[in-house]
Amino acid sequence: MLQSYLKIAFRNLRKNRVFSAINIAGLALGIAAFILILEYVAFERSVNTFHKNLPTLYRMMGHDPETGFYTSMAPAVAPLVKREFPEVRDVCRIAESSANGIITITDEKGGQSQQTFRENQLAYADASFFTLFTFPLVQGTATAALTQPNTIAISQSQARKYFGTGRAIGRSLTVNNQFGKTLYTVTAVYADMPSNSDLQFDAVLSLETLANPANLNGNSWARLDGFDGTYLTTFLQLPKAADYKALEVKFNALAKKRDPKEDNQFLLQPAANMHLASSLNDPYQTSGSLGFVYLLSGIAGLILVIAWFNYINLSTAGALKRAKEVGVRKVVGAGQTQLIRQFLAESLLLNLIGFMLALLMVVSLQSTFNEFVKKELSLTTLLNTGGWLIGLALLLVGSLASGGYVAFAMTSFQPVQTLKGTFRTNRGGLLRKTLVVAQFSASIALVVSTLVLYRQLQYMQNKDLGVQLDQRVVIQSPQIGDDKSIAARTAVLEDQLAQLPYVKNFCQGIVPGNYYSFGAVNITKQNPRPGDEKKNYSMGIVDDRYLKTYGLKLVAGRNFTTREAELAWEKSAKLIINETAARQLGFASPAAAAGQIINWGQPYEIVGVVKDYNHQGLRNPIDPIIFMPRRFGPASLTVQLTTDPVGPTQGGGSIQRKLAELERLYKAAYPGNPFEFYFADENFNKQYETEQQYRQVFTMASILAIFIACLGLFGLATFMTEQRTKEIGVRKVLGASVASIVTLLSADFLKLVVISIVIASPLAWYAMNSWLKDFAYKIDIEWWMFALAGLLAVGIALVTVSFQSVRAALTNPVKSLKVE
Repeated sequence: MLQSYLKIAFRNLRKNRVFSAINIAGLALGIAAFILILEYVAFERSVNTFHKNLPTLYRMMGHDPETGFYTSMAPAVAPLVKREFPEVRDVCRIAESSANGIITITDEKGGQSQQTFRENQLAYADASFFTLFTFPLVQGTATAALTQPNTIAISQSQARKYFGTGRAIGRSLTVNNQFGKTLYTVTAVYADMPSNSDLQFDAVLSLETLANPANLNGNSWARLDGFDGTYLTTFLQLPKAADYKALEVKFNALAKKRDPKEDNQFLLQPAANMHLASSLNDPYQTSGSLGFVYLLSGIAGLILVIAWFNYINLSTAGALKRAKEVGVRKVVGAGQTQLIRQFLAESLLLNLIGFMLALLMVVSLQSTFNEFVKKELSLTTLLNTGGWLIGLALLLVGSLASGGYVAFAMTSFQPVQTLKGTFRTNRGGLLRKTLVVAQFSASIALVVSTLVLYRQLQYMQNKDLGVQLDQRVVIQSPQIGDDKSIAARTAVLEDQLAQLPYVKNFCQGIVPGNYYSFGAVNITKQNPRPGDEKKNYSMGIVDDRYLKTYGLKLVAGRNFTTREAELAWEKSAKLIINETAARQLGFASPAAAAGQIINWGQPYEIVGVVKDYNHQGLRNPIDPIIFMPRRFGPASLTVQLTTDPVGPTQGGGSIQRKLAELERLYKAAYPGNPFEFYFADENFNKQYETEQQYRQVFTMASILAIFIACLGLFGLATFMTEQRTKEIGVRKVLGASVASIVTLLSADFLKLVVISIVIASPLAWYAMNSWLKDFAYKIDIEWWMFALAGLLAVGIALVTVSFQSVRAALTNPVKSLKVE
């Protein structure tokens, strides 16, 4: 029986090649998009889940109720809570990025190799790092890896990079970073951290190293017994099913006891929610985006449903062609159950062929999709996470549901009517029209969303930020060498830069688009208001050429002098603030702030006020910034290049030639330091990668959804045209023109598209208006976006329908009237 079903199914596929091809193509596209997106969703859901202690781990954060900001922990907090609260079984502090710098290798004979490596994925951590987190060691033991100061654990990849295939345990590395030059001994090698981990470190240094003041290089804010510097990510291990909310109350009670004026709150976030929040209303910081995961899941399901709607429309559109077949088979004794099995088998066969074709499409598009999401995904991602079970269940349920409807619809024909030729049906017409409306509503909503995303991204990239970033090359700061030697070499390098014809300006200091030097509190004007000491300020270390190089404007006061920058802020006692900082300090105007004294451990004079600019993009409001002068320190060097053409005889030429000369000068000035650079404008725009991803997702989803929806519309147009074949013939005999018949047949479909526009517009407005609320600077959603999306949908629908309408209108009426 099954063999007979399959033979009939394949025979019908061959007989109706066009309909079969369109059906399979629609299903394949929908399933392929669903699988690719499901890979991403499965990966995001798997992040951090491999840690055995994950259910008992919590991230500790500080929260300022007034500003809403979340902060990391000060070094002394973790030992305090472990000592005071027996519920806290263990703690682990991690200083992410603070360890980044340059590593040189000490050979076994005591000399240093000439090869150096700039590493940007280093961290300091407590000795409990490898016992709390599941990162398997291939050399060394978890309990002893980081217990001693000046010890380091490195990944397998780094071990091969530094020492080849030899044993790494016991070897030495020299780390040059903001804490100076320190020798470390390798005590462990761990397997490379998996891609589905929020913690991604190439090497982990013992945090205990910083307990020695000699290893701080003057950075007193990093003292491990301090409560001021909030630079550590702190994890606590609690008992299973612990009431962490009750523990939060105890933490805050202790904080109040220590300092009755303390308003900041201690919060605990389950580590399981660290990547994706527990819900969309979860306010805690996460490294992933639950909203994006839900969005992609919704789009994946939407495209798949549109594909199934399309299948139903096309299958029911072809039902009339098989009406007599159903009648004959019923007359000769076939029962409805048997016929349902036949048509359900055909449906499953179509879905199976679509599924196989979808797998081929996934394999061929995998690398392109991986570049888009910036993750290494594959079909094994689903197999390893169990996401394939969910996907397979959805595919089976959807296939059975869509195929079941088609089977019941096609077997419900009355055999007497079909054999007499009097069979006509409008049953299911409302459903088919509803499906088309649903398809186009989704498509139009996606198009509107894409337009809003595009405009918002364009707005953020083109808005005047108040800072000039084009033609600025940022060169990474040197790490090898002590501060005095770096200062002397920097002075020589700057003299050389000043002689280059293509160098317009240069400076040292923080880079717009990156974070500030650090954050600080306890900064107040004379006679402060209550609570002023708790307000946060973003601190930026810059030299006296910083404002000119980045095109920042003073609205009051003056710039730093060269002498003030050479003395640095500690000795010169001079600061510059921005307008937002002036308001937060309580000054009535920028002019009122210039020349005033503020307190921050010691008195400082505000010598100037800078016009507000967007240092960290347009998603967030402008921060209160305080600029601190320092020259010749180990900071990033920004070089502003001229845009004027420079002849090769003048030492300029192409950008590659300019960079090559800058590299030569840099390496001569800082021997052993690798030359690494980036362009300031490109680096700034990296902040908008999420928005760019959103735009690309919606663009692809819109194209795919409209294409599949048009296949369904084509099917419905075919169905309606066949239903009205004799009517068209009669109208032509009575003198109707081709244009009037095309208009008649197209009008019904355009009504459906107009209804779709009416339904989709408020839904798209609500969704995108909610999304735009996350931006401090945003566009207005304008009427033309909906009009353009509607016109696009109407145009595409009209082209799709017109093909069938024109063909029907041009058919010889004699043939139309002979149709039985």
